Amino acid sequence: MHSSPVIVWFRNDLRIADNPALRAAAASGAPVVALYILDDAAPDLWRRGAASRWWLHHSLQSLSETLQNLGIQLVLRQGRAEFLIEELAVKIGATKIFWNRLYEPWAMERDSQIKIQLRHQNIDAQSFNASLLFEPSHLRNKQGEVFKVFTPFWRACLAAATPTSPLAAPKQLNSFSEIESDVLSHWNLTPRRPNWAKAFSASWDVGEAAAQNKLKLFLSKKIMSYKIDRDFMAKEGVSRLSPHLHFGEISPRQIWFMTQKKIPNSADAFLREIGWREFCYHLLVANPQMPSEPLDRKFSRFAWREDFEGLKAWQKGQTGYPIIDAAMRELWVTGYMHNRARMVAASFLVKHLLIPWQDGACWFWDTLVDADLANNSGGWQWVSGCGADAAPYFRVFNPVIQGEKFDPEGAYVSKYVPEVSKLPKRFIHRPWEAPQDVLQAADVTLGKTYPYPIVDHVFARQRALKAYENLRLENTKA
Repeated sequence: MHSSPVIVWFRNDLRIADNPALRAAAASGAPVVALYILDDAAPDLWRRGAASRWWLHHSLQSLSETLQNLGIQLVLRQGRAEFLIEELAVKIGATKIFWNRLYEPWAMERDSQIKIQLRHQNIDAQSFNASLLFEPSHLRNKQGEVFKVFTPFWRACLAAATPTSPLAAPKQLNSFSEIESDVLSHWNLTPRRPNWAKAFSASWDVGEAAAQNKLKLFLSKKIMSYKIDRDFMAKEGVSRLSPHLHFGEISPRQIWFMTQKKIPNSADAFLREIGWREFCYHLLVANPQMPSEPLDRKFSRFAWREDFEGLKAWQKGQTGYPIIDAAMRELWVTGYMHNRARMVAASFLVKHLLIPWQDGACWFWDTLVDADLANNSGGWQWVSGCGADAAPYFRVFNPVIQGEKFDPEGAYVSKYVPEVSKLPKRFIHRPWEAPQDVLQAADVTLGKTYPYPIVDHVFARQRALKAYENLRLENTKA
């Protein structure tokens, strides 16, 4: 056994299977020190949000238990990673440090600096790809540039060499002596007063084993109807793997290979969603400003409105449009929002209210357990019409039609907006059109028990189209 230990620095890779950094540490034969650093060095807007912190607490708990079964302690530290990791390495005499790459702009810059620092201490630092199918530098279009349109990007992914096979979990690790560690509960990652995340536990099982079980269940029961069912908000037609993917409790390679093995001919629609996540990461690496600035630069001149009251009504699920309010309340109660609901709710904010997409992205960042910088930024820019391969700005979702089409029985609305649950389904998505006797029978008093719509759809659509036309004319003159 080597006397000098190696450090595995865990980040968004909270698993032991298909973990290249952990596998490299195991292969070294040296004693292994597993380390997690709670580093809030990200720019203020993009520090880990409250819902993500709740998930992180439980994910670290799960990882710690798994590592204990292998005889390894998970060492916790809080502070600036560039100081703490070098300090620990020098203190315990580690000569090698392994980690899996992050792709957020500030993380890439910080990690490069850490490698330089460690090299000066004669410490070998090695990093690996554990969260993407392909390294962003490996896929380029015919002009040698980053893809800006998803479909050709996805074709390139499918035409590329098959992603490397997932790595098996190490069966044993050589342990190092006990190291002083922070106590997880002292980090206060779970909200106390008020505990707005109290219902999260009823919605989620967290950790590597839970992620694997969820994938197996999805592949055995839901994937065959995924292409259709994924759009219906009341159906359990999606995988709900997104938070597990973000925190690295499961890898895209594991999903890819297990899906291809189990359902090779019915997996296209599902795997395209893995491809969209990949696309967003490749865009983020090429465009570090993507979380705050439009990829389509002409939108930097767009005439957004400042509407504090409208933003608050949207955040609280009090817009008067039941499908929008159901979506926003699902987010608050569960830390998650159905993907179709995300598109409709986001479209309402930016097109009905003309509130900047960045405000919506910040709210999602704080309240989603699957808050992911690349996906969140890419999704909001797509809806807003200012991103890569974006939906046309002049496509304005009608929230009533979206509700009637994708929640035809009103089950999703009834679950999260009980104030209107007694309305007949012909009025549940448009309560303001219900006759007074129907409203009374359903215990609905508009303006009291449930709000009137905060903006008229026809008016909002025309206002949005006018704003887009003004932007087009302005850019024509520029």
